[in-house]
Amino acid sequence: MIVLGIESTAHTFGVGIATDKEPYILANVFHTYVPKEGGIHPREAARHHAVWAPKLLREALEKAKVDIEEVEAIAYSAGPGLGPCLRTGAAVARALGAFFNKPLVPVNHSLAHIEIARLFTGFKRPLAIYVSGGSTMISAPAIKRYRVYGETLDIGLGNLLDTFARETGLGPPFVKGGKHVVEICSEGAEEPELLPYTVQGVDLSFSGLLTAALKAWKEKDKKKVCYGLWETAYDMVTEVAERALVHSKMKEVVLVGGVAGSRKLQEKVKLMSEEHGAKFKPIPYEFARDNGAMIAWTGLLLYKHGVKVKPEEARVFQRWRLDEVEVPWL
Repeated sequence: MIVLGIESTAHTFGVGIATDKEPYILANVFHTYVPKEGGIHPREAARHHAVWAPKLLREALEKAKVDIEEVEAIAYSAGPGLGPCLRTGAAVARALGAFFNKPLVPVNHSLAHIEIARLFTGFKRPLAIYVSGGSTMISAPAIKRYRVYGETLDIGLGNLLDTFARETGLGPPFVKGGKHVVEICSEGAEEPELLPYTVQGVDLSFSGLLTAALKAWKEKDKKKVCYGLWETAYDMVTEVAERALVHSKMKEVVLVGGVAGSRKLQEKVKLMSEEHGAKFKPIPYEFARDNGAMIAWTGLLLYKHGVKVKPEEARVFQRWRLDEVEVPWL
C-alpha cells in the first residue's frame, strides 16, 4: 500500500510518500515560505504553496520511484492551521483525487506529528511534547484518542522565540545545528536574566514572558536576556511535561514540532524522562518539523482503518483539536 501525503498548515508545503513496508517513508520533500518581514502572512503563504505544489509533487514521485497510478490514496492536512494554507493543500489533494480517481484521507496535523515520532522511535504509547510556532501541547494515549493534559493558554513556544528574534533584529529565527538564534545570542552569558515564569497546573503562558524579555532587551545585558528567555521557556515546558508524565504513568516520551530540533530542550526532556524511568528518543529534525511524510504515514494508518472521503467531501477544520480525533489503533 502506498499513500501520498500533502502538508500545508502554515509556512511549509510538503509532499511525502509512505508505504506499509520498510523503509516506510519513500520520499519527503518540502519548501518553506519566508516572509519579507514580520510573521506568516496567510494569503502570501497560500500563494507560495500553490506555486510550489506541482514541482514538489513531481519531485516526491521521482524520489520515491513511484507512478501516481500506484498510489492508493491521497492524504492531506485538514487542520488545525491557517485557513488559506489549509484550503490550498486540500484543493491540490481534491484535484489529484478527482483526476486520478483516488480516495482522500483527512489527517489531523497534531496527530501526524505524534505518529511519525512513534514510527521513528518504535515507541508504542508515548507522552508527546508538541512544541511549534502555533502549538505547545502535552498529550498521551487514552482509549481510541489522545488526551491533552496541558497546553499553552496563548502563544506557542516557537512563536515566543521567533517573535523575540524578529522584534530584536537578531536574525532568521531558526538555524541549523540544533540551535535557535536566541540560544546562539546567549552564548557567553554566565547566568540568565530573571524573567516571568507562568505555569498553571499543566498549562502554561508565554505572552508575559515575551513582553518582559522585550522590555529587558532594552535595559539589561542582551546575552543574559536571551539566556533567561530560552531557559525559562524550556523549563516551563519541561515542568508541565513532567507533571503529565507522572500523572499518565507513561514510560516513553517523544518531542515533536518545529522547536523539537533544539538540543537544549532535548537535554532537559531527556533528563526529566530519565528521572522518572521513562525512555526518550529524539527524531530527525526533518520529520519533527512540519513535513509531508508525517501526513502520508498517518494517512496510511487511517486508510487501513477505513477512514476515507470522496474528493468532493474533503474539507478543512482550522481549529481541529487533537483530543477530538478518533484514533482507531489506540
